Amino acid sequence: MSKNKIYVINGVNLNMLGVRESSIYGNTSLDELEALLQRQANELDLEVECFNSNNEADIVEFIHKSHSDKCDGIIINPGAHSHYSIAILDALNSVQTPSIEVHISNIHKREEFRHNLLTAKANNSIGLISGFGINGYVLGLQHFKSIL
Repeated sequence: MSKNKIYVINGVNLNMLGVRESSIYGNTSLDELEALLQRQANELDLEVECFNSNNEADIVEFIHKSHSDKCDGIIINPGAHSHYSIAILDALNSVQTPSIEVHISNIHKREEFRHNLLTAKANNSIGLISGFGINGYVLGLQHFKSIL
């Protein structure tokens, strides 16, 4: 029996985790986050594939790959693309893969423009996690485990 596969997609500027604005995003680097998610996935008997890009087109292509790979779920933090990327929204809408959008900071305690999450409105979106730091990703994995 194969493990359920979850894609974890991190978008623009998230490669700078652990460096940028630690008071907002914490001190954990992207490599440390991905290692944590691999450990959590093993404990939950899930398979995780992590992807990061600052390029919107690369993120779109990786979302499309979730369809051909028969991925069971997507955890996505599009970063600033969340607020304006019709391309990422359309990509999420073009696949049947359920998705959970994660934001490290509590977006509703930040600038007004961060309150509108275009990408979280995808047809396949099953939830939004915001403000729990990197633990939001772990919560996303746990939720996928509970529904798969």
